[in-house]
Amino acid sequence: MSGGHKAGRVGAPGDVRTAPSNPALRHVLTHLITPLLMCLGMGLAYLGAFVTPEPHHLPIAVVGAGPQAKVFAQTVKDKAGDALDVRTLPDRATAVDQLKSRDITGAYVLDAKPELIVASAGSDMSATAVEKVFTPVATAQGVPLKITDVVPPVSGDPTGSGVFFLLIAVSIGSYASVAVLGAAGAGLSLRIRAALVTGVSFAVSLIGAAFAGPLFHLVDHGLWGVWAMTWLYSAGILFLGVGLHTFLKRWTTLGVMVLFVMLNFTSSGGLFRPELQNGFFGGLHAFWNGAGLLEGIRNLVYFGGHGLARNVWVLAAWLVLGLAVMAVAAAVERGRAPSSTPLAAPAEAAEEEEVEEAVGV
Repeated sequence: MSGGHKAGRVGAPGDVRTAPSNPALRHVLTHLITPLLMCLGMGLAYLGAFVTPEPHHLPIAVVGAGPQAKVFAQTVKDKAGDALDVRTLPDRATAVDQLKSRDITGAYVLDAKPELIVASAGSDMSATAVEKVFTPVATAQGVPLKITDVVPPVSGDPTGSGVFFLLIAVSIGSYASVAVLGAAGAGLSLRIRAALVTGVSFAVSLIGAAFAGPLFHLVDHGLWGVWAMTWLYSAGILFLGVGLHTFLKRWTTLGVMVLFVMLNFTSSGGLFRPELQNGFFGGLHAFWNGAGLLEGIRNLVYFGGHGLARNVWVLAAWLVLGLAVMAVAAAVERGRAPSSTPLAAPAEAAEEEEVEEAVGV
């Protein structure tokens, strides 16, 4: 009797002390991998990109004629090494033109009353870096340095950082929607998901335009162009993310965060332009979509459209990439057996939705 009683105790349901494993605990531990990887990735990306900003081939000019200007420019170059790319320009008007075409970051007018010319709308931090280079030079001459900002940001965005925060808002709206459309919409056909992507990206771009214009006055003209580029940007993220969900499943959130947060915000030029970053993030700036949007807005609003075509092509290329991934995903889903479709695996789809929405959003 007593032996049977003990056997019954050992086999009692719900007694976790004697169970060989706990599926609920294993479920939680497995899904904790995602936030821990996010923590690791965000730390590596943000600290790697922002913690030690230093000039690398920062383009500046010395304005002056004759041997004196050339000797001064060479002296600055010798002291700075690879930190600066120094050129000489014959007059102030040429320097202003090159600042407005974003060929240089600052220009030092060599004169009895020296003047530093910058265009802070292109990057406030880059303008500050140039000031740090030439302020000691003027101090050594015993004269105050006059600083002239020929392209300042609009009054609604005095530091020029508002456009970067706009990029963050639009990015979050886009990649968070990927989690919803990929997981909660997994039972829908890819054609319907593509239609939803178009609609959601349109909504996100309208919100972005409202932030940039009537709500916070980050731009004082070119709002329709800002809206169009924002739509291109958002649609590229959504098409690529929803297409990747077919292959990555519950790892999609981590994937889009790597692409559109960790590598995107850090290389966009919002805080530091590539001349103040290491080679990796500076190199990404040339073709990443966040840099395309942010520099596109800057070029449209402040620099007369100089370089805008290239920014639009970058955004269009990411959209084409997203459409291509969606097309491949459609072919893969059509080729899958019915038993492996999301409709035939509701438990798996529910689990993905739980993870992606709770962690990603």
